[in-house]
Amino acid sequence: MERPAGRHRRNGRHGRPRPAGGANTEVQGARVGGTHGGTPTRADGNMPATNKEQSGDRIHVSGQNAGHARRIHGANRSTRPSGGTRNLGRSRSARMRGPEKRLVHHRASVEESAVIPPIGDAIRIIHLGGVEEVGRNMSLVEYKDDIIIIDLGFQFKEEHAPGIDYILPNTKYLEDRKDKIRAVVVTHGHLDHIGGAPYILGKLGNPKIYARLLTTLMIAKRQEEFPDEPSPNMEVIEKDAVIKISENISLRFFAVTHTIPDAMGVIIDTPYGSVVHTGDLKLDHVNGIPTPEEEVRFKQFEKERVLLLMTDSTNVERPGFSIPESTVNDTIERLVKDLPGRIILGSFASQLERAMKIIEFAEKHGRKVVVEGRSMKANIAVAEAAGYLKHKKDTVIGLEEMGNYPPNKILILATGSQGEEFAALMRIANKAHKHIHLNKDDTVILSSSIVPGNERSVQNLKDRLSRLGAHIVHYQVSDIHSSGHANGDETFWIHKKINPRFFVPVHGYHYMHTVHADIAQKAGTPSANIIIPDNGMIIEIRDKGQKIIALKEKAPSNMVMVDGFSVGDVQHVVLRDRQTLAQDGMFVIVATVDMNTGKLRKSPDIISRGFVYLRESQELLHEARGIVRKTIEETLSGMHPINFDYAKDKVTDNVERFLMQKTAKRPIVIPVILGV
Repeated sequence: MERPAGRHRRNGRHGRPRPAGGANTEVQGARVGGTHGGTPTRADGNMPATNKEQSGDRIHVSGQNAGHARRIHGANRSTRPSGGTRNLGRSRSARMRGPEKRLVHHRASVEESAVIPPIGDAIRIIHLGGVEEVGRNMSLVEYKDDIIIIDLGFQFKEEHAPGIDYILPNTKYLEDRKDKIRAVVVTHGHLDHIGGAPYILGKLGNPKIYARLLTTLMIAKRQEEFPDEPSPNMEVIEKDAVIKISENISLRFFAVTHTIPDAMGVIIDTPYGSVVHTGDLKLDHVNGIPTPEEEVRFKQFEKERVLLLMTDSTNVERPGFSIPESTVNDTIERLVKDLPGRIILGSFASQLERAMKIIEFAEKHGRKVVVEGRSMKANIAVAEAAGYLKHKKDTVIGLEEMGNYPPNKILILATGSQGEEFAALMRIANKAHKHIHLNKDDTVILSSSIVPGNERSVQNLKDRLSRLGAHIVHYQVSDIHSSGHANGDETFWIHKKINPRFFVPVHGYHYMHTVHADIAQKAGTPSANIIIPDNGMIIEIRDKGQKIIALKEKAPSNMVMVDGFSVGDVQHVVLRDRQTLAQDGMFVIVATVDMNTGKLRKSPDIISRGFVYLRESQELLHEARGIVRKTIEETLSGMHPINFDYAKDKVTDNVERFLMQKTAKRPIVIPVILGV
């Protein structure tokens, strides 16, 4: 998936019916659904264009022309000490009731705690993430004593999770069975497929990763931020490699078209047929006709006994074929050639193939390239190390050299096309960039679509850029962007070529999967052979490949949050408080009590943040102080020794009730009671 790079903090901060309940309940088919670093060698034995060798990660090479391998440096997050303060007030989230229940973010069910039955002779498929969202992609295929994992992604933070950096798959099912893990296959180098690796691999016993060259380099690059974690054990494979995993399982691979080099799908051979996972993909085509290269790639499936297909659902709602990347390249090259002034081109750092083409076009038409944005610089450096990006030494220049050339000879390749506050484009738009200042002769090209939820920030970016006089070109007025995910007709073509017995859609939201299921039916897969998954749903292919079912039991699938140095799946208490602070604010009461009499020494002090404006709420404050005084003195009368925790609980209850009655808001109430 292509999308803006997330915030990275050093050292880790970074409709179909559900199966019916009851004992031994199984649901067959009927589209079951629910609600809710160093450098490795190339396989030809040649080293990438780099002279830097680091120690750490074990990387080997598989394929027909495998050469020797080099070691790459791993990485991980450090930990920080924790601390706390006693007797400053209890968290209201421990007593949530009524309307606050809407703030719970971790889903759990009785089914998840149920004992999962033995696998028997079935092929088991579980998605630990990526099928109720776009992100945190992680699936597993299990047969007898073998488990194959596909991808190790994370999800970027959501609006309902303030302060959370990333969301990870829940790996408890795998942690309990880590002795069965034989391989991890990573389909490509986007963060929603590799981002969770530093947090996950160590918990799973650091199993071997099979991936293409660029993907291993991307994993190694990310690992540099986590020096305390085990170095990944990675093996570079070629697109046609065959890996014998065990007596029952073999792995084969095939190239797919996406927005990053070395994207691939995997074929897992089992005794009952092959399980195919395509990863993210689209088709390279001309006017809706796939290229000869695509025809060759998918022709192999004509002779396959494809038992199960799992493939990308992101853009299946869109009819027809996506805009071919060749059309986008032609448009961008024409703009690079013809525009009279300086060009500032914003794109996703993950759109690596496009970034490589932009540098190629700039060099061809006499422009120097300035790369601005940490994630963009990092990805381009990895592409150079892998040997996929080659250019003249002076084509890419530093910011300090930009003044040596006239504006019409400069192209700035920048991040921030989604209007991110601290990204390069927004700093330019805000006149906060130290070196880049817009003028009326500049053209800003936004070579990306708008990620849902970013509409307002992108509009703000365009407004600010236009106020500075820049001419703006975006995807709604020119063919300067195409998604890396197949549209509906492309998806139909893929289904016809692969022709699976069973189908499980992946990568996307539930509605996308229902649309995808309809496409699969039109392509020839019976409805009874389609299951729409939820995260944690246990799908099994039984009877020697003749039947597909969904068990009533679920693998643990609640979200695992990365919050600074903290990683865990029990942070809903913290999230609830953060949301309450954002919605209703806080109300702090500071009261001083005479330890001998239990009486207040003075009127309580009140601090409000995000709740009410104190100067305009004197009557409310007066009544609140009276309630505090009455509650404390009645509670502490005759109490020896004084139980401050009990007194704070009483104050919290009474003040919360009063504020709700008066304002219809429920701020977090924090009483601080001091004894003197």
